[in-house]
Amino acid sequence: MLKVHFAPNSRAGRIIWLLEELNLPYQVNRMDFHPKDLKSDEHRSRHPLGRIPVLDDGNVRIYESGAIVEYILERHKNGNLKPDVSSNTYPNYLQWFHYCEGMVMPPINTIVVQTILLPEDRRDETVLNQAKKLLSKSLEPVNKELEGKEYLIGDFSAADIMLGHACFMSNRLGCVSEEMSNMKSYVDNINKRPAFQTAISMG
Repeated sequence: MLKVHFAPNSRAGRIIWLLEELNLPYQVNRMDFHPKDLKSDEHRSRHPLGRIPVLDDGNVRIYESGAIVEYILERHKNGNLKPDVSSNTYPNYLQWFHYCEGMVMPPINTIVVQTILLPEDRRDETVLNQAKKLLSKSLEPVNKELEGKEYLIGDFSAADIMLGHACFMSNRLGCVSEEMSNMKSYVDNINKRPAFQTAISMG
């Protein structure tokens, strides 16, 4: 059975969400989002930098959330969450799948560091404000893409699991303005999905 090494409020939520959408059985090794768990020798044996998520599948171990999503879709069940490479929607799917980690997550990471991980006396308001501005700017093309759509390529796909999760987190961080009405609707659509609710209820 698939086993997800998980900590709340992290990219590991994407993996739980995907597995729930596909109705695949899985186990969870829940850890605290804290160095005592993530930087332990035990977890460093799974991921050399002590990061999550990590997926175990029999004798296979894989990390990086995007790689895990691709692995599950190819090795276990597609669930029509990835368009065929010959389809017109495939290039768009691929672009937004990777836009998440390339453009949206870096400023989110900085915001989390500056508001949660660092002690207050080490936080830098200038760095935080720059990250918030960059995040808002990175979300503008996504908001434009969503005009007239419920999901990124029309139908729900794994691109939404990647980028949609990041958009939800951005909204929770207060970085999706009311002017981004398409994005607000998109986050609402995601939030209504039972599989997402299961994932987010885990933290």
